[in-house]
Amino acid sequence: MPERALSATKPALIEKVLLRCAGQCAVCRAWSHQTICESCLGQYARPQPRCWTCAAKLPLEFTGRPGPQCGRCLHTAPPLDRTVAALDYRFPWDGLLQHFKYHQALELRESLLERLNTALNAAEVEAPDWLLPVPLSVERLRDRGYNQSHELAKALARRRGLRCEPELLLRVRHNAVQAGLKLEDRAANVRGVFAVEPVRAAKLRGSSVALLDDVMTSGATLFELAGVLLQAGVMSVQAWVIARTPEPGEA
Repeated sequence: MPERALSATKPALIEKVLLRCAGQCAVCRAWSHQTICESCLGQYARPQPRCWTCAAKLPLEFTGRPGPQCGRCLHTAPPLDRTVAALDYRFPWDGLLQHFKYHQALELRESLLERLNTALNAAEVEAPDWLLPVPLSVERLRDRGYNQSHELAKALARRRGLRCEPELLLRVRHNAVQAGLKLEDRAANVRGVFAVEPVRAAKLRGSSVALLDDVMTSGATLFELAGVLLQAGVMSVQAWVIARTPEPGEA
């Protein structure tokens, strides 16, 4: 095996070995052979009915209904054909995702991906031609050290046999962090921020794409990216996210 390929496999191999070792649950600190123990998964990772196109949580009576949508999406259809979220962005997932995102806690990746993979299987999503992570600006990538969405996407692509080329999408302008903005300001903050890599744009024409991100809040980032992809000739766009922020006032 070439040295470059061997070095690329080392983090994944180390991660798999560590996951087989007994340790403490990342949530309750009980001893477990999993990063997050079965008890915590049963308590905090229960499936929820969600809007077909924005993944907002719906009342339990929508469980099992085909293609349910929230009132907002029925009124104004988003540019996404499907959105799947595995979890609510609340305890304990909010803290775990922040740790993964800002502190390179790669030991959490497989547990987070397992939640998303389970949600995708339950949702019976159509396999896209491409799985693409939300890109970071050069400045943010330098500050953070890695793109958490890229780390998730490349691992999920291997698991589901999908093509993943992060270089197909560009963030052409460094913008303010979405988390620090009011919901009504987020769409303007990402307008004109993304582009399809022009030299490789032909690869995407006529294809289907799933965008992967760690957290979806207002949907502004994913909606903007979906619009850019559709303008570039992509036929359909899904969004796959680990967690969806609850709606204001949601219990």
